Amino acid sequence: MTDTPSWLAKRLEDEGHRVLEFFHALADYQWQKEVYSEENGWTVYHIMAHLVSAEIGIARLVQNVVAGGPGSPDDFDLDGYNQRKVRDLQGISVQDLMDRFSKARQENSEMVARFTPTDMQRTGRHPWLGITSVGEMVKLLYRHNQIHLRDIRRALD
Repeated sequence: MTDTPSWLAKRLEDEGHRVLEFFHALADYQWQKEVYSEENGWTVYHIMAHLVSAEIGIARLVQNVVAGGPGSPDDFDLDGYNQRKVRDLQGISVQDLMDRFSKARQENSEMVARFTPTDMQRTGRHPWLGITSVGEMVKLLYRHNQIHLRDIRRALD
């Protein structure tokens, strides 16, 4: 079953390794390639920073919902949040970004592995998905990375 905490924790771990392998294989010049022009010119570097901030932010969100909280507010400005968080990470080395991603992903995998099936069914507001289960929030965490890696591959081709 794909909604069990152990399955999702393993999926997060495996996908995290794939993300890091992908970014480690990039040449230095590829980190400056623009991928999203509508995102104030996000480059590959900016997307890695975004993935780091997403790992940290979603962990807080999921913990809130599992503890009985509502999740994100109705009026949460996801685009503004993403821009601020990426800007906050400007100037950090590529290696430091990858180390931060690795650490956050490992912590998220361990967190999910400790959840119960009931925890996975708790619902709250996700800024992109709306009201949904913790299980769906966790799935989006690794799918989110897959989407961005696909877009990077397209930009680099």
